[in-house]
Amino acid sequence: MKRVTVSNNVIRRLPRYLRKLSELEEQGVARISSKELGESLGLTPSQIRQDFSCFGEFGQQGYGYNVAALKGEIESILGMDRGYHAILVGAGNIGRALLDNFSFSEWGITMDCAFDIKEALVGTSFKGVEIKSASEMADYIDNNKVDLAVLSVPKEKAVEVAKELTESGVNAIWNFTNVELTEPNSPVLVENVHFSDSLLSLSYFISEANDEKAAREQRLRNRNV
Repeated sequence: MKRVTVSNNVIRRLPRYLRKLSELEEQGVARISSKELGESLGLTPSQIRQDFSCFGEFGQQGYGYNVAALKGEIESILGMDRGYHAILVGAGNIGRALLDNFSFSEWGITMDCAFDIKEALVGTSFKGVEIKSASEMADYIDNNKVDLAVLSVPKEKAVEVAKELTESGVNAIWNFTNVELTEPNSPVLVENVHFSDSLLSLSYFISEANDEKAAREQRLRNRNV
């Protein structure tokens, strides 16, 4: 597979392509053109072709893309076939909601176990994931393959636990603490998830649409005066 420096925007679009291709495969669609794929995602055909060209040549002129083959290529690009292993740190409301509603295995990640400080949770299981004591976490990481940690501890503990994870050798963190953990020049990969970001982006677009509507109505009133 071709590997070049790829922009963050292209990487962010790959999961969108994967979801759409999965839908198409379920619908029995065998092939699709860049024009059709672009229209379904609100992108131009040239953008589609440019994104895929970062990783290789996957389509054929006059034929388009084989849906199943392209889906497999994107799964490979995204590392879904590499057998990554994860741990959950913090089995509170957000942590359990993730285990309950998000299928890690569907996306190529094995969720091996969870860690929490609450004694009432230690030794129990939730959705098939064993919850261990937080005091065991460093030893567990030392003796097991841990590619990433899903962090859902209270925000006041976020920095402390993230430091413990990185010092134990975890190089990737999916962060749900609502605390920005990314540090310049840090070798640790951190994906900070802020639920408010998506909501506030939507709020902006609602405001923009309402302002445009109000401006059109004002112009119309002015013409009728």
